[in-house]
Amino acid sequence: MRIISGTHKGRRLTAPKNLPVRPTTDFAKEALFNILRVRYFFDELSVLDLFSGTGNISFEFASRGVPHITAVDAHLGCVQYINKISEEFTFPITAIKTDVGKYLEKVSGKYDVIFADPPYEFTASQLEEIVSKVAEKNLLNEDGLLIIEHAKQNDLSTLPNFSEARKYGGNVFSFFV
Repeated sequence: MRIISGTHKGRRLTAPKNLPVRPTTDFAKEALFNILRVRYFFDELSVLDLFSGTGNISFEFASRGVPHITAVDAHLGCVQYINKISEEFTFPITAIKTDVGKYLEKVSGKYDVIFADPPYEFTASQLEEIVSKVAEKNLLNEDGLLIIEHAKQNDLSTLPNFSEARKYGGNVFSFFV
């Protein structure tokens, strides 16, 4: 995996092999950030990265100047890796080890972008639960986006606040406002 743009453009990162992750491909990540860069000024964003895994998305946001990112993952190895890279690159990322569902029950902040990359075996109803909790807790700022990366087998277009879906190979990004 590599950082595509920003202060650490071109830096390659190699996560430990024992992490239970499926990092977003560089192709899909580049497409996602092309969408976001025409919508937002990165240096003004507040970002929540759910199921953050290797921190791939968080690192890209940080390299592009996002001043504060919260990365949440249940796996200790993932959180340790995110902390290690964040410290090495002086990225403004707070990594939290907890279950995402429990985190969403407790969190009270507001974010401009919430990115969720749950395991691809999540069912449509499990994905719907993420959308529901974000809406119920009113976690998005005005003009904020919830982006869920999921397998193409799941169609989230019937869920409340759905805006659009973009497909990149086997990846789908569903956007909610």
